[in-house]
Amino acid sequence: MEKFRFIDLFCGIGGFHQAMTSLGGECVFACDIDEDCRKTYFANYGIEPYGDIRKIDARIIPAHDVLCAGFPCQAFSKAGKRLGFEDPTKGTLFFDIIRILEHHKPQYALLENVRNLLSHDGGNTWKVMYDRLKSAGYNLLPEPVIFSPHYLGIPQHRERVYIMCVRKDVGDIPPFYFDESKAPRCRIESILQDDDDIPNLRQYQLGWEKIQLIDLWDEFIKGIRCDKLPGFPVWSEWFRPLVPEDNLEAMPDWKRRFVLKNNALYLDNREFIDSWLQKARKCPLFFGAKAKLEWQAGQPENPSLWEQILQFRPSGLRVKPGTYFPALVAITQTSIVGCRKRELTLRECARLQSFPDSFIPDTKNAQAYKQFGNAVNVQTVKLFAAYLFGDPQVRARYSAE
Repeated sequence: MEKFRFIDLFCGIGGFHQAMTSLGGECVFACDIDEDCRKTYFANYGIEPYGDIRKIDARIIPAHDVLCAGFPCQAFSKAGKRLGFEDPTKGTLFFDIIRILEHHKPQYALLENVRNLLSHDGGNTWKVMYDRLKSAGYNLLPEPVIFSPHYLGIPQHRERVYIMCVRKDVGDIPPFYFDESKAPRCRIESILQDDDDIPNLRQYQLGWEKIQLIDLWDEFIKGIRCDKLPGFPVWSEWFRPLVPEDNLEAMPDWKRRFVLKNNALYLDNREFIDSWLQKARKCPLFFGAKAKLEWQAGQPENPSLWEQILQFRPSGLRVKPGTYFPALVAITQTSIVGCRKRELTLRECARLQSFPDSFIPDTKNAQAYKQFGNAVNVQTVKLFAAYLFGDPQVRARYSAE
């Protein structure tokens, strides 16, 4: 379609808007319950979104060709309570999408959600959604497509489900296929700003205490002797001889396994770890979760934390390979660029979600990080929209036919 009208439900800061307008679309309606998102949306697109979708009469929504909805994911996400349709505020919002589809009957609908949607409630949640979309008059694939920006060379691992719907009288959707092994190589440098170009650079740079802590864990990884770097959570509290009072038998199996692995690592490296612990305990940040390490960066020949992507998480200091970033999230687990010894900037977060550099983020940093974490990736939405609309080049590349 060269020109079309679309609506942007649960619009957030406009990931769908960016994608659809780049394909020739005109936004005729938007809504989001979050007031701060509505302000950001207006600042960028000049459209004042409506509020709570549950209070919107479908009759006031203008006629449109495409319905877009990255509907709230907390009800299905592993990070949330996973109540699904039992969630009284979020799980049922899918049925508001159905309500609007049945009233307006647009030619197309494109929906996005977390990967866990597909397996939620043993697959029953997806079955309900599939049946409701079919009964509303739409053709769709038997399962949503699971896709991540890093398959397009965008350095962010963010698997989401995409649900493509076409009205039955308009056509059908050929199976979508892609070969992960042929995905382009990701380079974090593709989205990084030059430090010299970052206003207020110091606010993103790590303080000396965090640098000292990361240096300590870097020394640990380089100093231990083992066949393979630990793939299990490293808990420094168990770097000591075990005693009967530890009562391992009373622990859950998973925890006992980790304790025993940590203890074995300690006994094999006792002299080094005892010396390392003396130094670590002088670091003011070496306590709680920061006294734990999650090495998830593989088995490099010369390991170094400063060459990887880091996150301070409730479960410990997590270390990921320095090839692409973990998914942006709507909480303050901002990734640290090891080679730059600083956190991701807002502009870099925008680039990870494929927003242009002209995008105006929220004036409050905490809100802006949250909004980018909740956003849909523009390029992945654009890909699935083009496939849905029948773009011959995109169909030729991704269709299994």
